[in-house]
Amino acid sequence: MQFKDVIGQDSIKQRLIQAVAEDRIPHAQLLVGPQGNGKLALALAFAQYVNCTDKHDNDSCGICSSCRKYAKLIHPDLHFTIPVIKTAAIDKPTSSDYMTKWRQYFEENPYPQYEKWMQIIADENKQGSIYVDEAKDLIHKLNQKSYEAEYKVSIIWLPETMNITCANKILKILEEPPTKTIFILISEAEQKLLSTIRSRCQLIRIPKISDIDMQEAIANMAETTNTNPAIIARLARGNYFMALEIMQNDELRSYNLRQFTSIMRNGYGRKLQEILTWSEEIAGIGRVRQMGFLKYCGEFLRENFLFNLKEPDLIYMDEPETEFSRKFSPFINEKNVIYLFREFEKAYADIAMNGNAKLIFTDLGLKVSKLIRL
Repeated sequence: MQFKDVIGQDSIKQRLIQAVAEDRIPHAQLLVGPQGNGKLALALAFAQYVNCTDKHDNDSCGICSSCRKYAKLIHPDLHFTIPVIKTAAIDKPTSSDYMTKWRQYFEENPYPQYEKWMQIIADENKQGSIYVDEAKDLIHKLNQKSYEAEYKVSIIWLPETMNITCANKILKILEEPPTKTIFILISEAEQKLLSTIRSRCQLIRIPKISDIDMQEAIANMAETTNTNPAIIARLARGNYFMALEIMQNDELRSYNLRQFTSIMRNGYGRKLQEILTWSEEIAGIGRVRQMGFLKYCGEFLRENFLFNLKEPDLIYMDEPETEFSRKFSPFINEKNVIYLFREFEKAYADIAMNGNAKLIFTDLGLKVSKLIRL
């Protein structure tokens, strides 16, 4: 991964390049920002640049032995830490157990999404975590001498998924890192990290991809010749993964709209049996998809509230969503929007804590039936 392959983020690229030029490479960096903005791609491009044997002023060479190995994620001094799952065959999982699948996924899309990664490695009722055995394995690797690069690089994707025991072990090596070792943590929820971990890292906030940069990236993709890059960029809201979903007419987006439509119509009609039937269906799709659906609902509520307020410049919806919202948006108003947000956020938190999905969604449907008529 080279800097030129990362969409936009020019000011961040220059900051990272300047740190290398001035020999001010932090031993630990925390890259924070929303999903799909290229945090992980930036981290890998930076790591490749640091260890490139023929680096240029603005990018790695892309052709030296180090760069070629980085491009395939097989450099022996590059260590990935990612959320994984326990299975009957793998009781103490580490990232190494899933590295082949991770390389395949990252090669397809260097802007990975947690929910998609879980679909690849898990059944939909499981959530990934970074376990204590991962910390032990990483500490052992980093305490060894470098194989061939000047720097050993540890990239930790979504450190907020570490359990507390693992986080405390990682903290110890962050406090006293081995010589010539760089940590790059990639987070989408920094508030979930130990404050002591955050304090050991140089914080870099990565913004959403700008619409201009997103349009250019979309326009350069051959398969999008029949699409409007400006519309896709607007709908994607700075999230490249979402842009890919929109271009591919992803079924998941259509499914989420159908389920949102169902809960709102059944709630407005106060159709108790239909609410119960709906809750049983949604309870069966798995926790990762349930969380994705609830996140979608929160965003779609916002869109309908703005639609009702006649704020077209702030609205991000595709054609099916817009068509539904023309009639639905008047029901999302200043009397109920905050309360509805809170109920969907509460359901998300309860699902994330492995609550009983059927009870959670039944309760949500009943709350909606009350609030939608305010």
